[in-house]
Amino acid sequence: IAVVDEGPAEAVLDALVRTGAAFLRTGRSRVSQAAELAGLPGADAVVSVFVDDVEEAVAAVGAGAGDLLLRGWDTERLGHLRDALGGSLLERTAVPPGVDLDAARRAFDRTLLAAYLDQIDGSGAARPRTGWAPGKDLPIPKPPGRFSAQWTDPAWTSATASATEPAADLAGILDRSLEGTPPTRAEVRRLFESRGAEVEAIAGVADVLRRRANGDVVTYVVNRNINYTNQCYFRCGFCAFSKGPRSLDLRGDPYLLEVHEVAARAREAADAGATEVCLQGGIHPEFTGDFYVSVVEAVRAAAPGLHIHGFTPLEVWQGAETAGVTVPDFLRTLAAAGLGTLPGTAAEILDDRVRRHLCPDKITTAEWAYVMTHAHRLGLRSTATIMFGHIDGPGAWAEHVEVIRRIQRDTGGFTEFVPLPFVHMGAPIYLRGRARPGPTWDEVVLMHAVSRIAFDGLIPNIQVSWVKLGLPGAASLLEAGCNDLGGTLMDENISRAAGASHGQMAGPEQLEESIRSVGRVPQQRTTLYGRVAATRGV
Repeated sequence: IAVVDEGPAEAVLDALVRTGAAFLRTGRSRVSQAAELAGLPGADAVVSVFVDDVEEAVAAVGAGAGDLLLRGWDTERLGHLRDALGGSLLERTAVPPGVDLDAARRAFDRTLLAAYLDQIDGSGAARPRTGWAPGKDLPIPKPPGRFSAQWTDPAWTSATASATEPAADLAGILDRSLEGTPPTRAEVRRLFESRGAEVEAIAGVADVLRRRANGDVVTYVVNRNINYTNQCYFRCGFCAFSKGPRSLDLRGDPYLLEVHEVAARAREAADAGATEVCLQGGIHPEFTGDFYVSVVEAVRAAAPGLHIHGFTPLEVWQGAETAGVTVPDFLRTLAAAGLGTLPGTAAEILDDRVRRHLCPDKITTAEWAYVMTHAHRLGLRSTATIMFGHIDGPGAWAEHVEVIRRIQRDTGGFTEFVPLPFVHMGAPIYLRGRARPGPTWDEVVLMHAVSRIAFDGLIPNIQVSWVKLGLPGAASLLEAGCNDLGGTLMDENISRAAGASHGQMAGPEQLEESIRSVGRVPQQRTTLYGRVAATRGV
């Protein structure tokens, strides 16, 4: 709601307070008086004013305006305004940034909510109009020489825009990070809320920390993904892979591989030079703990030298429950059968305020942490992931990071952190108009760079997913804190089902070419980051 500043001040103030308006729209000559009204206790509004040029805009901001209405401004003039304001310029939609998503769900009908979510980023500001999204076969939208794609004016895209120093609070966080003091949860959130030139500064610090931890070596693993079923009785809104009687969107044919088929594919992978097989799938209604144990035993028998990286905390929880044993006892059984490590998926966002909308019947944050903590204590190491860019935002991301840090400080069991950008095109929650179309490019950069900063000294490896971002996108993030390109995969079905178009396999030669394209040194690794002496093909 916007209240127009017309008539007696008392009447304007009464309308402002009783409507709960977000904006007080005034004329250029009345900005300071309007700012006085809007700043009174109980009148939580921003002064909004039309301006026609940069000089008027700067004067209005100096007088107390916080919202500029710009008619017909081209990108070049917007760039001049950004520089004149020291970089503090942010486009909004009809709704002010920072509106709680629960409030939007209550206020908007289905059509309006879908339109609103299509227009915003994780902070509720207007998202760039590039058309790019994770999984789409489009060039990454950032200009050469930049990390941030927030601006499209000539000065920004040619990397000649005047440099602005980071705000004092951000500069302090980055300086302390370089000195070895990790950011607090609140500071992690502040990092995630950064924009434009701040994104550039954060990426630069992340890359310094990457170089200190890993040098110029970028690793990858030769592996095969085996998704043994796409049938699942859970109803995760983001998942376009699962098929089942309770799934949100039944498309495609359901399948279930027999145990001997899983073992045969593992043998094929080993024969082709893979050092790892990754086992994951839907939670089939007929699965019990015995199924997971039998798969591990069969793979171990078929390919004794292959590292088995398998079963999310959700699968472990369900396996233990159906076997009638405790989670630690079930993990012991899996380890005895030959399980080597666990993937850190099923984490999505480790904030139950988000999970109750995104994956309401899945294990909770505490249950995910319980499985991982006990796995680590038993000597089963794991990865950690975050799936972001849907109905989450900086607050939830910071909460997720803090959960992972707490576990890692206790156990030291995470080998790597893997940001997974939400691929929206086939996701049921997006198709129903209840999620954003993935993260923006700047949010992708921030997630990887902030992860490097937040986990410095705790988790040495930050992986970028070429399946979600394509090889060019992944390669660019090797300069923003990442040191691992993941695996060759051979058969990757989950991202493809969600609409990703970046392929189901990348050979070692392709990965190494991408690594060298940014001046880094490729190195094949094992699951636990041991070096493989000679690169092996697939």
